[in-house]
Amino acid sequence: MGTSSTATVRLPGSKSVTARALFLAALADGTSRLISPLESADTVAFAGALSALGFPVRRDEDVWTITGNPSGPPAEAASAWCHDSGTAARFLPALVSLGTGDFTIDASDQMRARPMGPLLRALRALDVRVRAEDGDRLPWRISADGVAGGPVQIDAGTSSQYLSALCLMAPATKNGLDIAVLDEVSVPYVEMTLAMMRDFGAVVARDGSRIVVEPGTYQAREYVIEPDASTASYFFAAAAVTGNTVTVLGLGRRSLQGDLRFATEVLAAMGCRVTVEDDRTTVTGPAVLRSPGEVVMRDISDTMMTLAAIAPFADGPVRITDVGNVRFKESDRIDAMAAALGACGITTSSGPDWLEIVPGVPRAARIRTHADHRIAMSMSVLGIRTPGLEFDDPDCVRKTVPDFHHRFADLQRAWRQP
Repeated sequence: MGTSSTATVRLPGSKSVTARALFLAALADGTSRLISPLESADTVAFAGALSALGFPVRRDEDVWTITGNPSGPPAEAASAWCHDSGTAARFLPALVSLGTGDFTIDASDQMRARPMGPLLRALRALDVRVRAEDGDRLPWRISADGVAGGPVQIDAGTSSQYLSALCLMAPATKNGLDIAVLDEVSVPYVEMTLAMMRDFGAVVARDGSRIVVEPGTYQAREYVIEPDASTASYFFAAAAVTGNTVTVLGLGRRSLQGDLRFATEVLAAMGCRVTVEDDRTTVTGPAVLRSPGEVVMRDISDTMMTLAAIAPFADGPVRITDVGNVRFKESDRIDAMAAALGACGITTSSGPDWLEIVPGVPRAARIRTHADHRIAMSMSVLGIRTPGLEFDDPDCVRKTVPDFHHRFADLQRAWRQP
């Protein structure tokens, strides 16, 4: 792989942190300033939906300003369009339930196809009047008149966003919420939600599968959005398969994002040297990429495809387990990655919640992305060592990082410079 080289990158803000900050700012008392938010299709859709609901939103370069209303949407009737954003589609029904009036939550065909039963059942249990035209799928029509709150159950076994949505709305209910969590994936995302709620003034307590949120009012503030750890996984993985070094600025030991564990746990187990400082994380790839064997990725499942993409270069099979929830994302990500790797000549096997990859030498192929940004971004890592790899829809990355391919090319150019 040649002589090791070093590159330093600054990545866009976290999509997950940006979405939560938008929700919190919308319910806060006063005007909040979000510094370095992610500007992508998903976050712009979320901000646009807030505007449609009557919240004053201003998007300037590197600063978004939102004037909140602790009583929910200022509008008495509105339609919120979520485009392809699963986060907006899960969060906004909870937000509009707090208001007074008639609201429609709708989204693209891709998002309409994704089930949302656990959230629908929880909102109805809180006496929110929701009419779903196709079972539990969007569009939803919500006749809102505030939420009393109290005890509620939620199954977050397929998406942690259902639980985060309830938590985020809880302070604005009359009595707060006492949430019993029946099942849960991606726990670090919920912990991020709770931490950010506290940053905006909420009183939250968690004891295992029970979360209690006191009634109250979020306080407006200035909030800095940290870089996206899921996006960083592709840059860290690139270092892992090339033996080079990359430092991601702004993403350090104070990060709220669980996906940083992809570097600190998964890549470290594969022989990478990983250094986490207050404001940066550095990964250096090894001479030989070790197989970590079986990796349980229930908590960091957004990075399972990153691991799958570098697994062919490991010194033994890699088995990714407990990721059944990724079958219900933008695509069935287990089948999609198995197909993408198979097109490149890599042998895989899979089951309901696992994917195993056998090492090999990938060949160039045209990859079907299924309009899934993470297929394109993860397979771009494999493409570093597979000249000629192509995508049927390279622009699907606009969902989270519109200029991803340029940034990834810049990384490789930086490594090539003497």
